[in-house]
Amino acid sequence: MALFNNKNIRLIAAADSNEENLAAWKKYARKYAGKYAGKKKSMALTFSSSRELYENVTCLDIIVVAVNEESHLEECLKAIEYKPRLVILEKPVALNSAEAALILDAAKKAEVPVMVNHERRFALDYKMAKELLSQIGEIQYVDARLNSGLRVWAEEFEKDGTYSLLHDGTHLVDIVRFLFDVELKDPLVTGIYRDEKNIVRNFTAVYHTDRISQILISMSGRSKFFEFSIEVTGTLGRLCIGNGFFKLYKREESRLYTGFYSLAKQKLKVPKKTGYFANMVQNAVDFLSAGAPLESPLEQAVEDLKVLEQIKEAFK
Repeated sequence: MALFNNKNIRLIAAADSNEENLAAWKKYARKYAGKYAGKKKSMALTFSSSRELYENVTCLDIIVVAVNEESHLEECLKAIEYKPRLVILEKPVALNSAEAALILDAAKKAEVPVMVNHERRFALDYKMAKELLSQIGEIQYVDARLNSGLRVWAEEFEKDGTYSLLHDGTHLVDIVRFLFDVELKDPLVTGIYRDEKNIVRNFTAVYHTDRISQILISMSGRSKFFEFSIEVTGTLGRLCIGNGFFKLYKREESRLYTGFYSLAKQKLKVPKKTGYFANMVQNAVDFLSAGAPLESPLEQAVEDLKVLEQIKEAFK
């Protein structure tokens, strides 16, 4: 929908090895292409493989690689070989940093820019949070959490990336690095909990930086709910943001105790729609049409994988 809804984009072809997926996409494209931004009907060309698509369609400016993690390397290299003006790659970059390095090297050699879909970088609420950080003073603590029911890690799942540390943890690490512009390295990994099959279900990684005394990245793979949240405590207040909430607290004179200050919740006008996918597509358009910088470049996403791999070493 983000692609259809951008007046500068015309979605013209798709490839999938599953014929039912292709038929559904073609129907979807015909239904929506003419409804947005006054566009003409989509051509909705379909192919059974990306290679077949690239051999028959010669006018692509943007290639979107949205496949399962184990196919990222193969499909992104094919896309880069085509030499479009831009590749949009689903997160994470690849199954590991070694594969990610191959993609990065190929992109540099072919001079093909790659944007990675870490959508919170484009979300209006997280951009607003970054701007508000100055209002809570010097940052003291960061508590970033991800709770879900998906296993955190086990070696047997590395072949296809079906574990939360990679699938969701890449988002958590990336948004921490985006918000605070910090380098995360040499973690103290504690609270490791394994189930009866020796699968990691919980952990907390502790980081210290020159500016922030403590950054916690915690994940659970045995929760009966989904939570993605970041709580930031500064010297003058606290900011909390996550799926479905955004709260700001500031230091104010206490109503209960004379001479003391406490935190009071502030009124915020939070964006009703974060526009993360739409903003990502617009960033791609601005990059191609006006030379605007990519807000989620490949290089940043590769660094995210390296952070995750340092955490993973503590599990082995």
